[in-house]
Amino acid sequence: MAEQPLLSVENLTVQFRGDAGWVNAVEGVDFAVGAGECLGIVGESGSGKSVSALSILKLHSPANTRYASGAIRYGDRDLLTLPQRRLRQVRGGEIAMIFQDPMSSLNPVLTIADQIMEPLRQHQGLSVQAARRKAIELLDMVRISDASRRIDDYPHRLSGGMRQRVMIAIAVACRPRLLIADEPTTALDVTIQSQILELLRELQREIGMSVILITHDLGVVAEFAQRVVVMYAGRVVETASVPALFERPMHPYTEGLIRAVPNLDEDVHRLTTIPGSIPDPSMSITGCRFSPRCREAVQSCLEKPPSLVDAGAGHLARCPPRIAAGGIS
Repeated sequence: MAEQPLLSVENLTVQFRGDAGWVNAVEGVDFAVGAGECLGIVGESGSGKSVSALSILKLHSPANTRYASGAIRYGDRDLLTLPQRRLRQVRGGEIAMIFQDPMSSLNPVLTIADQIMEPLRQHQGLSVQAARRKAIELLDMVRISDASRRIDDYPHRLSGGMRQRVMIAIAVACRPRLLIADEPTTALDVTIQSQILELLRELQREIGMSVILITHDLGVVAEFAQRVVVMYAGRVVETASVPALFERPMHPYTEGLIRAVPNLDEDVHRLTTIPGSIPDPSMSITGCRFSPRCREAVQSCLEKPPSLVDAGAGHLARCPPRIAAGGIS
């Protein structure tokens, strides 16, 4: 990664309003993405991946969200303190997002043309005619056939894969410096997933943008990302280059995620599961948040929250016993 990251999230704590008061959804989160890099953020549902991603552009409901600590550095700006007018210029223009569900993220009462043209007119000041021409070019770029006709369709006339391509066209319309892709292959079949990932890879090269890829699928991360952040119960538990993570996972949770990926080279396709589930954010856990599910937990894991420890070469993990033992036990 470049010495000066394109974007860095520093000690981010996000709280949501609950029945019993404010609850930490993510706590003390740190990660950075460099120019032209793809960073994967992985974890089970409820781990804090999407909360962290949506916080970059402050897309949570203001009435029920509090940014209790931290900063999100983008150049010389902190996006958490940026005035709304300036933040709107960044959204879609410099940092764009592909949301998790293409079925519901597109406006059902607006044509595809209307939805692709909006960021072009808002951020680039194009006329209606110029924006429409550009929108057709974008549909061609994301490989939607017969783009000049399809552009006047409504979302319900498109398949799931085509709707996802439209979402990508909207996101890259203004050639952003950073694209946040939140579960971009959810609910798509394996063949379409592969096509979408290949399309994102080609667009990343063509535009030169950075990508933050949010996913629960480590197979996708292995194929697409250079570095990976593993999150659990609202905290980063491990971060490393993709090769280092797969060769020597330093946190039991990471190892569990890797073992849960089907291995097609084996004769018996038996999936390994992680017992238990992610704790409710309102639960108070004195030590390591993964300890109730961890077969390697020792007394020190139960007594105090572990810090991220450097295992070497920028490989950080929140598991001092395993790091001291040199990795997989």
